[in-house]
Amino acid sequence: MPSAPLWITEADVTSVMKLPEAVEALERTLALEAKGQAQNMPKTVLMVGPNDAMHALGASVAGAGLCGTKTWVNVAGRSQTVLVLFALEDGALRAVIEATALGQTRTAAMTGVGTKRLAAPEADELALIGSGKQALPQVAAVAAVRKLKRVRVFSRRTEAREAFADAVRQELGLTVVAAASLEDAVRDAPIVTLITNATEPFFTSAMAARGSHVNAMGAIVPARGEFTQDIFPRCGLIAVDTVVGVRELSSEFRRRFGEDEAAWHAVRPISELVVANGARPAGCDLTLFKAMGMGLSDLALAAEILARVEKRGGAHLLPDRVRIPPVLR
Repeated sequence: MPSAPLWITEADVTSVMKLPEAVEALERTLALEAKGQAQNMPKTVLMVGPNDAMHALGASVAGAGLCGTKTWVNVAGRSQTVLVLFALEDGALRAVIEATALGQTRTAAMTGVGTKRLAAPEADELALIGSGKQALPQVAAVAAVRKLKRVRVFSRRTEAREAFADAVRQELGLTVVAAASLEDAVRDAPIVTLITNATEPFFTSAMAARGSHVNAMGAIVPARGEFTQDIFPRCGLIAVDTVVGVRELSSEFRRRFGEDEAAWHAVRPISELVVANGARPAGCDLTLFKAMGMGLSDLALAAEILARVEKRGGAHLLPDRVRIPPVLR
């Protein structure tokens, strides 16, 4: 263990962790959760504006000997996220990580896990709704677990979706179409990923092809929503990153299941599927994966990044802490 904690920059993060590796790291930690060897700290959200929010979440991973929290405030789509890691052995600070890229990677990696477990094995086309900063990693995550022949993208502004389509071509080398409408984008698509800041649901059952899989990755606060209630009755399997987080913060799920404890049994944590090597049920109409963001997924990546940075060396050291008592008068 280093004598001083590390400051791990965005450059450090991206130099030691690729998205396909993040999917693997996440599944390893999800398996620990299913075995009771890792746990989430409930996510806390405070709305600081009509569509702006402050977030805090964390987790403990006994298998890695680490715990930590991540926090940020999103204002007008901008944020600067940090993650703080502590040792479970003695409570010592191990690292402070610039976590915007980490967060984008873990959000996308969770989509990769959900798609890997729930999409049809032969699914080869993705419809992506949204073209913001999370969108490109979302495409990469699906491409990491399914061989995509084409990507369709739709977002409200023509110039944004055209620019995004160009980015997919250049960064990922995939065939991509900028659809003229939401309906054109999702028609007969075997995989649909929603990654927007929409405040009103827009994706309906009539738009979803039989046999398709839906990743609902936006709408992570109660003020937002992406899909309508008629999606739920068609789902043969519903999985989420964290049941507690979905119950507290997803407007779609809260409206559907309310306080009906028996009904919530239909919602399965993705960790159960991972540890059981579960897959899409045969003959399933729709599958749905909802992720709110959870501390455990951040910690899964942060623990792996810390180990790799320590092995590689060259990271910035934080100064040793000098304990000074408070001034009382």
